[in-house]
Amino acid sequence: MKNVFGKLTPYNTVIHRLDSRIKMLALIGFMVICFLPYGNYANRFIILGILFAIILVIMAIAKCSFLSFLSNLKSLWFMMIFLLIIFVFVPQAGDTSSYHPIVTFPNGYQIYYEGLFQSLHVFFRLVMMIALTLILTSTTPPMEMTYALEWFLTPLRIIKFPTQVISMTISLALRFIPTLLDEANKIMKAQKSRGVDYEKGFLTKKIKSVTTLIVPLLSSCFSRSDELSLAMNARGYEPYGKRSSYRILKIGRNDIVALIIVFIIVAAFSTMCYFTQNVAGYDNFLHLWFGIGAF
Repeated sequence: MKNVFGKLTPYNTVIHRLDSRIKMLALIGFMVICFLPYGNYANRFIILGILFAIILVIMAIAKCSFLSFLSNLKSLWFMMIFLLIIFVFVPQAGDTSSYHPIVTFPNGYQIYYEGLFQSLHVFFRLVMMIALTLILTSTTPPMEMTYALEWFLTPLRIIKFPTQVISMTISLALRFIPTLLDEANKIMKAQKSRGVDYEKGFLTKKIKSVTTLIVPLLSSCFSRSDELSLAMNARGYEPYGKRSSYRILKIGRNDIVALIIVFIIVAAFSTMCYFTQNVAGYDNFLHLWFGIGAF
């Protein structure tokens, strides 16, 4: 219920004033460099740590709440345990002769440091994905996202792809995320007043308790969607008709500067990836740093 995705924080920062298309391109660029291979685990954690520091600086500029960000990480503990089970406790496939064991059991089963590092690596990437998504959703109004998506999908109009319908559907989904969360919170409080306990008991009891929340919430969702469709029809909305836009997206000077900065960051991390993967002798980060400087 404490999820903040989809909620706009109305501040007048540089990030808020940027064009939504630039912010979406920056999001894609940062996500790409998050998943680039950077050689050994030492290089990966150091380079991704630098990238995470850049993301935190952007969050500070955009005045995103760090407490809200930390509260959203609570839902990742189950994912972290799942990753540990997969990468640490499940036997490693392939050649494990170069792996470094942590524990060796009497039956010969071994737990390796590489499995632990891999799970931490994946978890670190998920944390950065949440931070990037939080920056976008908290600084960009849903309608601006709709305009940006429609602009990116414009080339698909050649093959008669309904870009306006898709962008409007995504916009409505983003808009109703916080509304549905508030509705679920109200239903949960009403059910608690009737004696339903969502926290205590075994798993089977909790599943039965959740049904008292899901059924009214689904009913509310269908009711709201029906009311929304009637309201859009009453206002003459034609999804496949030719429509004009109230707000015209324009690229300004700050947008160009931001795009150049994002391009420099993506190029720098892509260069690090190239050196760690294709140039011999740059498996150490210090060697990598001085090698890039000399290059």
